[in-house]
Amino acid sequence: MSDPAPAEKTTYDQVSPYASPWSARERVGFLLWAGAWTLFCRWTPKPLNPWRLFVLRCFGTKIEGTPFVHSRARIQIPWKLRLAHRACLGDRANAYTLGEIFIGAGATIAQEAYLCTGTHDFASPALPLQTAPIFVGADAFVGVRAVVLPGVSIGARAVVGAGAVVTKAVPENSIVAGNPARVIGTRPFSS
Repeated sequence: MSDPAPAEKTTYDQVSPYASPWSARERVGFLLWAGAWTLFCRWTPKPLNPWRLFVLRCFGTKIEGTPFVHSRARIQIPWKLRLAHRACLGDRANAYTLGEIFIGAGATIAQEAYLCTGTHDFASPALPLQTAPIFVGADAFVGVRAVVLPGVSIGARAVVGAGAVVTKAVPENSIVAGNPARVIGTRPFSS
């Protein structure tokens, strides 16, 4: 899976904070997805990961190799998710894919971590939705209850500590923690 090109925020056209930025067709897709995941996947044990991957593929998730998606992971819009081989979306991890999320080979998104690709343009009274992609590099680790905000890239082999709030890019091999997250060390890595 190749790294995506850096992208700026996309601002949706909304006349008020209460208007949906999504078309009727997209909203129907969201309902079908929510029902399918609840009926066919939410109750499945870990060994049924291939079944969950099949359902994700049916809803447009781009999957390379064999990643792992926990049955209690939350995925807002599956057709905006890309998973590489051995990527892991853990128990109750939340991929809030209003924009695209890329999870690289061997990367782990731990329990209850939150990858959020959406925000709002607070300078406008209509508060239109803004989205920006999130990229998690190969063999990176996003710790328990960490929050990754829109437009953030996490470099290969980087570690995001538990409960960290990541507001800007995380360099390769670095360890970040805190709110806002800051570099506290380097991950030793040998090829």
